[in-house]
Amino acid sequence: MSESRTSPGGSPRLNTAVAHNARVWNYWVGGKDHYEVDQRVGEHVAGMFPVIRDVARADREFLGRAVRFLTAERGVRQFLDIGTGLPTVDNTHDMAQRIAPDARIVYVDNDPIVLAHARTLLTSAPEGATAYVEADAHDPEAIVERARATLDFGRPVAVMMLGILNFVLDTGTARDIVRRLVAAVPPGSFLVLTHPTFDADLGGDGNIAAMEFWNANATPPITARPRAEVAAFLEGLDLVEPGLVPCSRWRPDGDLPAVVPQFGAVAVKP
Repeated sequence: MSESRTSPGGSPRLNTAVAHNARVWNYWVGGKDHYEVDQRVGEHVAGMFPVIRDVARADREFLGRAVRFLTAERGVRQFLDIGTGLPTVDNTHDMAQRIAPDARIVYVDNDPIVLAHARTLLTSAPEGATAYVEADAHDPEAIVERARATLDFGRPVAVMMLGILNFVLDTGTARDIVRRLVAAVPPGSFLVLTHPTFDADLGGDGNIAAMEFWNANATPPITARPRAEVAAFLEGLDLVEPGLVPCSRWRPDGDLPAVVPQFGAVAVKP
């Protein structure tokens, strides 16, 4: 499983009778924006695949480390966060503007649940800017066009795709989405992604039954991918050390954490 930072191609209508990934993920990370159906499904999945709560925390912590690294060490001042998900503490703009108040962030989602909470995301340090774009991940050109009102695509942009490509079930389509987004940003830009895996050496074999249950009882449908398919999203880019690794082990703070079946990577466009 992975964070619904969006539901590409999903229904524009809010349906509270069926568990939804954005709300279930919110439940797993201790948020309050969920319903009883989300709790039931979340508990069932966690019972089948207990590490999912660790995955949720690791994915969120990876976001923080990646944003801080890009802002403080690579001088990034523009972020295009695709598949925003429900706001929590320390969203992308909070962390980036804490270091660089002039940072500019555009959040992208097409989920009515997220849209209802978008106002929480539309805060900004006065030196910078934060905007919300309602768009579908299947339409990168529309995302870029609408983001131009806030971002300068003549300067480097960090394209954030955490827990989003796993909702694009066809791998070829997912690769094409990434290719088109990367083509729209200049050299020196970054791609940041996380993605769940079935790889058994990372404990991902438990994802198989959990995702089958999810796809039968919740929305949107989800998939995981092996290392080689996730790595293919990064072709033509230069990986930042330590490369494509479990997201818990990408530049961790303190002691080396446990492995989770969720890849994380940061790569730069040469």
